[in-house]
Amino acid sequence: MPEADRPYSALSFDYGTRTIGVAVGQSVTGSATPLAPLTARDGVPRWESVAALLDEWQPRLLVVGQPLNMDGTESELSQRAARFARRLEGRFRLPVRLVDERLSSFAARGELLARGRRDFHAAGVDGLSAALILQDYWRQQGLLID
Repeated sequence: MPEADRPYSALSFDYGTRTIGVAVGQSVTGSATPLAPLTARDGVPRWESVAALLDEWQPRLLVVGQPLNMDGTESELSQRAARFARRLEGRFRLPVRLVDERLSSFAARGELLARGRRDFHAAGVDGLSAALILQDYWRQQGLLID
């Protein structure tokens, strides 16, 4: 885990079987900015695309949203997201944290609707969801205060 007293960047992922949302953020500001999503084939991204993101942003931490059921139990998708997180950690040797992302996509869609956007995919709903996941992580770490 990155040292808490030193600023670091992080990438977050909103796992999906066809599209994986991505966001980048900085611990010093608790910020999160959506990036272009990764395409995936049955939940598997082009790993060279992930490597390119890591080269560009140099994160010291990766955060993956885990889509739990509303009662907190795991679903097939949450198990696949956890597997994706393990693969990230194994391939890139960076610490990975799973974050409960219940309702992040719902919140992202609501935010886009409030902006008058109805074409969620074109409006970047996956990246916005990843940004919300990272902001939740920052909040849990005490780096972002509402």
